[in-house]
Amino acid sequence: MFIGAEPAGTATFRDPAGSLQISGEEVLRTVNAEYAEEAVRFLGSEIAARLVDSGKLISSSILHQAKGQPLQLQHPRVFFPSYPWEWTPAQLSAAGELTLDLCESLLDAGWILKDATPLNILFDTHRPVFVDVLSVERRNPNNPIWLAYGQFARTFLLPLAAHKYLGWPMNTMLSRRDGYEPADLYPHLALSRRLRAPLRSLVTIPWLMEKKQKRRSTAPPQLRQRPEIAAAVLRGNLRGLRKALRVLKPKASVGRWSQYTDWADHYSEEDQNRKQSFVRRAIDRIQPAFVLDIGANTGNYSRIAAETGAQVIAWDTDTGACESNWTTASERKLPISALVADAARPTPAVGWRNTESLSLLERARGRFDCVLALGILHHLLVTERIPLNGIAEYLSMLTRRWLVAEWIPKTDIRFQEICRGRDGLYAHLDEAALLASFAPSFHQIEREELQNGRVLFLFEKR
Repeated sequence: MFIGAEPAGTATFRDPAGSLQISGEEVLRTVNAEYAEEAVRFLGSEIAARLVDSGKLISSSILHQAKGQPLQLQHPRVFFPSYPWEWTPAQLSAAGELTLDLCESLLDAGWILKDATPLNILFDTHRPVFVDVLSVERRNPNNPIWLAYGQFARTFLLPLAAHKYLGWPMNTMLSRRDGYEPADLYPHLALSRRLRAPLRSLVTIPWLMEKKQKRRSTAPPQLRQRPEIAAAVLRGNLRGLRKALRVLKPKASVGRWSQYTDWADHYSEEDQNRKQSFVRRAIDRIQPAFVLDIGANTGNYSRIAAETGAQVIAWDTDTGACESNWTTASERKLPISALVADAARPTPAVGWRNTESLSLLERARGRFDCVLALGILHHLLVTERIPLNGIAEYLSMLTRRWLVAEWIPKTDIRFQEICRGRDGLYAHLDEAALLASFAPSFHQIEREELQNGRVLFLFEKR
């Protein structure tokens, strides 16, 4: 279930226990009558209070409770919901750790998670938060099997394995709501990799067993053990999953742009300082509560905005750069959510009737007080061939009021690199053309030209 992911007036429908509906900033959950008593019991429990206080579980307020009637809950809305196909591998790993943390804590208190999918988790700035309170159910003390074990493997472990050992990008999860099967990975793995842990037990053995089975049993195995043995088996299985998760956790990703600041020789130290000072001065002046940083790279300017108190959503196409941004935000506890997202090719809406997961732009439209567009305009113009007036309209759609932008002249070395000899196509692009195209949507508040010829602007929306 998603807190903040559905369009207004549309409810979730997959969970037989209830549904979720968004209305403006309100997140309302209806718990069907037959599940209401158990939900109230859990929400009133000591373990639920501890998990909420620790920030691991979304808080819930009871709006309506009557015997034999559906239960109505309200949750706080996560400002900008994201999906696993927009996360970095380290973020998926952190979401997996949170899922196992919850499951272990619940186990000790007599509860269990009935499912284990990253879609139950949202990132509230840098922190993963479990948002589907209806995933918690009473545990049968005699059952040693966690029914969500396979789903955890499919949606957490196998995607991480595919990324680590096969180089598959995380966004391939877009079309796989319930993750990968062992058979998806097996043909692509070298024999030596198939036979080594953790893929031996995660991919190879399940694949061989599946081949030998003439038919699959659709019913889960019914096992009964003494409560202390059942609990010990469950804890052992959770330890095994955690060990596999940590083995599959990737090393820090290094992408094409993740070391950009190290080789950005087109900025002198003075220009870098002046650019940072301009952005800091603009943010201090306008005091935005919510900022979108497009092409954020490793997050230098995201952090400037966050340090003034803004909540920042940072988009970049480079997984390594996003991972660096998210890791730094986590270490410093800064309100930054770093997503692998392409402003020119935004994540589409997916799911049943394209309403289960909203597109990137539907989530972003008009949500931000300020947009940072630093070092990105020339990529949109040249690499994506988007006209200036189209860029202006796009940015106007995203921001409620302010825009901090950087203009890169056609004489700039980076501009010329991406032109690839097609300079004639862009001969008309200059600062005057920028201002003329932006004039219907924005008016200029501040301007500062750097020594390298790049120009920084603070615009206000008309």
